[in-house]
Amino acid sequence: MKAGVVGASGFTGGELCRLIDGHPEFDLAQATSREYANKTVGHVHPNLRHLDVRFSEPDELESVDVLFAATPHGVSMSHIDAFRDAADTVVDLSADFRLPNEAAYDEWYDGHERPELLADAEYALPELNRENLPGADLIAAGGCNATASILGLLPLFEANPERSGVVRPYAPTGHRHEAEIAEFLGFDVSFTVHAVDMIRGASATCHVFPEEPVSKGDLWGAYRGSYEDEPFVRLASGGGGVYRYPEPKAVAGSNVAEVGFELDPANRRLVVFSAIDNMMKGSAGQAVHAANIALGLDETAGLETTGLHPVGAP
Repeated sequence: MKAGVVGASGFTGGELCRLIDGHPEFDLAQATSREYANKTVGHVHPNLRHLDVRFSEPDELESVDVLFAATPHGVSMSHIDAFRDAADTVVDLSADFRLPNEAAYDEWYDGHERPELLADAEYALPELNRENLPGADLIAAGGCNATASILGLLPLFEANPERSGVVRPYAPTGHRHEAEIAEFLGFDVSFTVHAVDMIRGASATCHVFPEEPVSKGDLWGAYRGSYEDEPFVRLASGGGGVYRYPEPKAVAGSNVAEVGFELDPANRRLVVFSAIDNMMKGSAGQAVHAANIALGLDETAGLETTGLHPVGAP
């Protein structure tokens, strides 16, 4: 299958090119970049110097089976007709089609140019929306912070969907990704995003206050029930060792999300931890995972790479 990447010169675009290069069913047919048009992909991404692919102008889209758009917010909604003309399946990695209604974009962004298309888009996170992805022709990858938070909290929501207001994750101030969490899990959240000296990595610490007592056994049952068959979610036991809780270094370079928790019964508090590689599970890897399902391929195709260790400063 022919695959194209719009906005291929950025970090996420380069990660998409890398994943497509290693995918058993995809062939990188086009990679666009206005700034680097006619230069090789390896000119910008030295790890891809072996690729015989040159950047082309984004206005010169070729016909492909699947097109990944790794563009800034606002670009995809302006060019969505051209994207859909070029490909049967479009996967957008920006925020342009993540939320399902115009009111949400009015509240969290600066409105939307094509609100009539919002209902056409499927949220890309398979653990949340797998049943709606087969055959989808417009897919919206989730934000990295929203992805980490949703995966940490999803089993709690699935265990008590009729009582979604009972648990309230909390951290101060706001962020646009809150809209995704509230939309897809059904309760209000707030959190703070911290920037650290790390290219690969996003983590979420969610403080949940159940109104009724809960045991570790109940929690393990909920998390295992949600994730035991998921190829890209790993539960951290919270046992001994350096990596007893999820952290980005443990999943860097992989499409795996690691999730764990600690129960504080004295204060009736549950602390949920989740960690992902923001360039993989939080963007390019999630996009390829969703595309695999949409196109009827093995959902793990091209994504079975083991994470990198060690990474970063010692």
